[in-house]
Amino acid sequence: MNNRRLTNKENGIATLAKLFDYATLKHSKRKMSAFIDGGQEYTYASFRNRCLDLSHRMSRFGVSAGDKVAILSQNMPNWTVAFFSTTPFRRVIVPILPDSSEHEVTNILTHSGTKVLFVSKRLLPKVSKECMDRLTLVFDIETFEMIKKDEEAFTCEGWVREPQPDDLAAIIYTSGTSGNAKGVMLSHRNLCHNVIAALNAQPATKRDRWMSILPMSHTYEMAFGVLYPFYIGACVYYIQKPPTPSILVAAMKKVRPAIMCAVPLIIEKVYKTSVVPTIEKSRVLSWMKTHMPGLLYRLVGSRLYKSFGGRLKFFGIGGSKLDPVVEEFLKKAHFPYAIGYGLTETAPLITNACVGKTVVGSCGVPAWNVEVKLQNVDPATGQGEIIARGDNVMLGYYKDPERTRSVLSDDGWFRTHDLASVDEKGRYYIKGRLGNMIVGASGENIYPEEIEQVINSVEGVNESLVMERDGKLVALVKFDDKILDWDQAYEDEFFEKLEARKKAVLDFVNKHVSKQSKVGEVEAMKDPFEKTATQKIRRFKYQDAHGDDVQAQEERAKQQEESEEK
Repeated sequence: MNNRRLTNKENGIATLAKLFDYATLKHSKRKMSAFIDGGQEYTYASFRNRCLDLSHRMSRFGVSAGDKVAILSQNMPNWTVAFFSTTPFRRVIVPILPDSSEHEVTNILTHSGTKVLFVSKRLLPKVSKECMDRLTLVFDIETFEMIKKDEEAFTCEGWVREPQPDDLAAIIYTSGTSGNAKGVMLSHRNLCHNVIAALNAQPATKRDRWMSILPMSHTYEMAFGVLYPFYIGACVYYIQKPPTPSILVAAMKKVRPAIMCAVPLIIEKVYKTSVVPTIEKSRVLSWMKTHMPGLLYRLVGSRLYKSFGGRLKFFGIGGSKLDPVVEEFLKKAHFPYAIGYGLTETAPLITNACVGKTVVGSCGVPAWNVEVKLQNVDPATGQGEIIARGDNVMLGYYKDPERTRSVLSDDGWFRTHDLASVDEKGRYYIKGRLGNMIVGASGENIYPEEIEQVINSVEGVNESLVMERDGKLVALVKFDDKILDWDQAYEDEFFEKLEARKKAVLDFVNKHVSKQSKVGEVEAMKDPFEKTATQKIRRFKYQDAHGDDVQAQEERAKQQEESEEK
């Protein structure tokens, strides 16, 4: 554990109010954020004035310290304005993921007791009339004009207060991969701790440019794409359109970012759709792969680096496990990637492997001032559940003391439900989720995530999910649509091709996994899997799926969710 002594400046940043004052006054003349193509551009001084104005407007409608303020919007500079017009004044922010359904939005607004909502025009249809009627204020986040205001609440009696480090700052709802939505309560101390942890993991300066592509409502981007650059006085750039590969490439050439946060799916797609085809289509590069692999990696790595703008010094990857084949390439190509591991409940960082210190398959060592260890270790495998303790650990789950007690011990240790091993140098290796683990016929532990990594390495496979059905392992596989292009006129040929693909996957995976992890059947999925904000598959929606029967399974999962909420 890194026990570097904090400077006086860092010691003073224990609340978002302190962070707000420090950053906006110290960096007042610097550019803070903007859309890449222009619009919503702020200096730290203009940002401060806008936040203070919005806070005063909320106070006039009786919105006080402790009241909940939600944000439902895609990424934009004004998202951060809404955040800092709330948290420095001891109001509580409730970020909502932009891909949430109307049902999920209703549940979050209702359960949290939200009074104020900042919402973009694009996502306004997800706010039900029932919720709209209950809200005191609704702001158009793109203009900050009021869409709705409760005139009876206009009393000018709203009061604010200086927050303390352990006061509630945010409630972040996450259903993760298991389905049951929970409101994670994060304190000011939790969020500020991660800012300093980020500074220790990857020192950055006010001259570094950030580019934001992950949802700001997720703790990963919130901590390292919003709060960290804000603290050091850097500028963050945002994309107005969905970040498709072509839009991302153009944006990176224009911004030339130094720092980006991403999830494995992004770099894995780049590897599969750009790097691999480039090598396979070139006779010279294909020859190098066998005879001069070192030179090949340098050449391709240099080209990849330039495609990211040519100034990248930190490409953070987190949210789920990176394909080891892709990581091996990144490491040999000297691409400046880093790995982080954590959860919303830890705001989020638990371990990290910094640029130049990564080891393939490892999520690194404990983050700054975080205690990490394994509990209930299996002597035969050395694997146990990761537990963590530190200023990053949440206060608990909102209105759910029973669930809180199930993951938080009396002395502050948080159960992650992630199984891992640790090497002699203190580096952790995630095996899989405790809830996903399958117990084999002979009592052996089977980790579906490891089997899925093998399947996903097969050419033409986009993604997969392995589960147990009737005592055998079944793999649901989403093939590349270009490879399996259905045409009614050639229906028989299509199904022959599909069966051949399924058999190829089955043969490949069973040659590359242990005896107890062999797959009994492969089924093709029609549509992509539904995922979380960090692109992990929502496994609970596919527990009993049978290939084309996914729609019916999703409907059953939704009914189960509604039943549990009632």
